[in-house]
Amino acid sequence: MYRTRSFARAAAALAVVGALSVPVVGVGTAGAQSSGSSTSTSAAASKTIVDIAASNPNFSTLVAAVQAAGLAPTLSGAGPFTVFAPTNEAFAKIPKADLDAILADKAKLAAILTYHVVPGEVLSTDLKKKQKVETVEGNKVLIKVSKKKGATIDGAQIVQTDIQGSNGVIHVIDTVILPPDDSGK
Repeated sequence: MYRTRSFARAAAALAVVGALSVPVVGVGTAGAQSSGSSTSTSAAASKTIVDIAASNPNFSTLVAAVQAAGLAPTLSGAGPFTVFAPTNEAFAKIPKADLDAILADKAKLAAILTYHVVPGEVLSTDLKKKQKVETVEGNKVLIKVSKKKGATIDGAQIVQTDIQGSNGVIHVIDTVILPPDDSGK
């Protein structure tokens, strides 16, 4: 289902499709690698997932949420991790009062954020037409790949894939995904 790589191999892994420092506009979807940045593989792959996200203003809400939940040290660790990273626009789809309530509830925030993380490294080439993958939060997400609609995770569109970091990979998504109730586990 997915490949797990050691920290050293992740640092030297596949070519960077685009760095998060490039605005997420007109990017490809899973299964069709994005073109874009001329950032070298070694430059991006030497940064952790958190470093990459923190270097991009399109992920300021995600970075603030990761810090508020106390997850930055974990996501800066050896990994590898696969992070389905929502943009600021994705967070903006959540009504402000609801987002403020989520950001104020550390346990709920941590559950939502860890629902966006899969242990191991899942590249776009590892995705199958339809599969369920267990998240760090404990529930499974449904990933679908379609030639017409591209790739989705729990209905969120994957808008950029395979952004390689030293401790895993990032796929950019257009919507914050929410874990089911505890009864859905």
